[in-house]
Amino acid sequence: MESVYVETSVISYLTSCPSRDLVAAAHQQVTLDWWERKRHGFELFISELVLDEVRAGDPDAARRRLALVDELGRIAISPEVVRFARRLVEKLAIPRAAEVDAFHVAVATVNGMDYLLTWNCRHIASARVARLVRAEATAVGYEAPIICTPEELLGEDYV
Repeated sequence: MESVYVETSVISYLTSCPSRDLVAAAHQQVTLDWWERKRHGFELFISELVLDEVRAGDPDAARRRLALVDELGRIAISPEVVRFARRLVEKLAIPRAAEVDAFHVAVATVNGMDYLLTWNCRHIASARVARLVRAEATAVGYEAPIICTPEELLGEDYV
């Protein structure tokens, strides 16, 4: 079974109140569709980083997010993850405030995930980032995961 590292933005879309913004509402619906229709076809994982992020903020929202991730597998932040994340921060010129995004990518890469599922299209799910992650992963002997949104992982049968 293929593996998916579920980044925090996916959990947030699943548990947040319906948005009035059309794009955000569409992302929420696509995420819910993927979660209900496709997630059982994958092994799902999160890291302590995701747990830290879902615990933050409004206590009621945090409880909803924590309940959702309770059943997902856990990946530790190893020294290899830290080394690769630092390499990504340097090579991608990721701003200090967004360094956790490099750590999400590093966790998925170092642990051999098939996919990294995210809605963070600024620092994670972008063509530029994917190209650089692939190059850096190959340079140090890893295979980069496919970085994608829930919409991309729904497959061809989704309309």
